[in-house]
Amino acid sequence: MSFDTINYSILDLAVINEGQTPADAIRNSREVAIEAEKLGYTRFWMAEHHNMENIASSATSVLLGHVAEATNSIRVGSGGVMLPNHSPLIIAEQFGTLASIYPNRIDLGLGRAPGTDQTTAQEIRADRMQQVHNFPQNVKKLQQFLSEQNSQNKVRAIPGEGTDVPLWILGSSTDSAHLAAALGLPYVFASHFAPQQLMPALQIYQNNFSPSKQQDDPYVMTCLNVVAAETDDEAEWLASSMKRMMMGVVTGERNPLQPPVDDWGSAWNYRQKAAVQQMLSYSLIGSKDTVKQKLLGFLDQTRSNEVMITSHIFDQQAKLESYQLFADVMKDIKPNETEKVS
Repeated sequence: MSFDTINYSILDLAVINEGQTPADAIRNSREVAIEAEKLGYTRFWMAEHHNMENIASSATSVLLGHVAEATNSIRVGSGGVMLPNHSPLIIAEQFGTLASIYPNRIDLGLGRAPGTDQTTAQEIRADRMQQVHNFPQNVKKLQQFLSEQNSQNKVRAIPGEGTDVPLWILGSSTDSAHLAAALGLPYVFASHFAPQQLMPALQIYQNNFSPSKQQDDPYVMTCLNVVAAETDDEAEWLASSMKRMMMGVVTGERNPLQPPVDDWGSAWNYRQKAAVQQMLSYSLIGSKDTVKQKLLGFLDQTRSNEVMITSHIFDQQAKLESYQLFADVMKDIKPNETEKVS
């Protein structure tokens, strides 16, 4: 694979910082998308979460319209919509509406996790566990609603029918790899928080891929945490906010994103810190040169077609600068440069 062909994209959760409101977080996300378009990023995706006071992306399709309206060419999509929470028809209508307003710019990434705690998941949809089992069939049903061939059926998605919004399968396990391969859809792996099964999942997907109307060949997008700054020390300091956020995932304390600190781990025990470090295995933290070397090693390992990064940085300007530095890294990578670090 020639590395000058790799796309680079952003995953955004509309994270709420300490001292800010959901409106502030949404405003910040929109600003990131505008800058990402200028920097050459391919996609700007947002993820569905519920009942979390540190994340404002619950109404994902609404936010995507807000972002698409502020941009002109960057692809906008979900990373993802948790399909068992919804009727396939409603999602077809929502994303078909977006595709009608912003043609050839909308992506629809699909996951099967709840995007919340089990109590909230039950409140979202009482039969959710049954819908988890129906996930493969509902993906096909959604695909049908978005196709022109659905025009003769009694139930139609209008808007939506004929838009053929590209579907992506998201996952953090080998189960999702089997499904993406069987359906012939592009595959996104959540290595930014669930690194354990990355390589087995990619191998399963590549080895079992069946071509489809949407996709002739396998297409892999892998997710990374990135915190880039002028120096390694500054990046490590900025990354303390992300590590504290992930500690909240481990302990169940989902507080707004905290400002950076000098010693992020002083309040937690060894096992908690180890869990965070394991969760963040695929994180690029450092100066531009450091990020580049780590990225080359990751690309050599995964042979990804595209990388999607997320940056949980407290200061908005520092976050924008991190995305700028990463874009510089991607533009600086030469074909086959990864062989130098193999």
